[in-house]
Amino acid sequence: MHGKFKLAAAVIYALIATSPVHAADYPDQPIRLVVGYSPGSTIDIVARIVADGLSRKMKANFVVENKTGANGKLAAMTVTQARPDGYTLLVSNSSSITVNPILYKNLGYDPLKDLAPISTVLSVPFVLAVNPDNPRMKDIDSVKVLVDKARAEPDKVTYGSAGNGNLMHLAGAQLATMSATKMVHVPYRGAAPMEAALLSKEIDFGFDTLSGVHLMKSGKLKPLAVSTKERWRDLPDVPSVSETGYADFDISFWVGTFAPAGTPLDIVKRLNQEIAAIVKDPVVQERLKPQGNILTQSPDAFTSKIQDELEQNSELIKRAKISVE
Repeated sequence: MHGKFKLAAAVIYALIATSPVHAADYPDQPIRLVVGYSPGSTIDIVARIVADGLSRKMKANFVVENKTGANGKLAAMTVTQARPDGYTLLVSNSSSITVNPILYKNLGYDPLKDLAPISTVLSVPFVLAVNPDNPRMKDIDSVKVLVDKARAEPDKVTYGSAGNGNLMHLAGAQLATMSATKMVHVPYRGAAPMEAALLSKEIDFGFDTLSGVHLMKSGKLKPLAVSTKERWRDLPDVPSVSETGYADFDISFWVGTFAPAGTPLDIVKRLNQEIAAIVKDPVVQERLKPQGNILTQSPDAFTSKIQDELEQNSELIKRAKISVE
């Protein structure tokens, strides 16, 4: 593991451990959950489910605040600059935490120095999809046929993403790298615009979020493969990319919660325990399951996951020669 990631993690624990402890009175005021994405996005939906569950469980007022822009950067910076008292928290996807720091030289925050991981909530696969009404894609019914087309037409097959460096981008770049083909990346300002571009035939394919499953079931989009090694339960007949000849292909994003670095350890642990408890509630599970696979972790395990993904994404970005600055 890279030394700088280890050092940053050590800084987190030192800051948390030396903070004053006051969890006995926590919470005694409203708690903000800052989200870097627009209302209706997967991250926003999860944040609101978590806020509702924690409000009922902890008898406190958890309020979602959307602070959009720069692939989650503005929300992350808001939380890193907040008082480390447990009253300003971040709900983020993995792109803001394990991709942005690699791509942007002047990001303004270091996730391993400036944030204290609390817990993941969900792990979410992507679904590689094409528009069957797109004349260029009407005969594409598998990953193999798509790759064959890309190989026969270098730099002609296009794929969309939610923005430069977004994990949708990395998924498309990974497929191109593994298949030794040249495909053209087209970035959009979010997952919804990418999906709209797929429907309007502006692009050939995309790794869509689970929000597009209803479009796939209705036939407006054709799912070819799931990005994780496990198939998605709502699309049981759709193989994973790894089943189609790319055994090491396994890309997903998570939604997780963070506090500012320096937040008292007992508050971080309390929030972790409360999140783990609410996701066992059948009502909360019913609301979360359409959004992804429920996944909670200890702060230590979450920190290790972030460290590992930073390493993995660094290698992937290097191999795919992805650059935004």
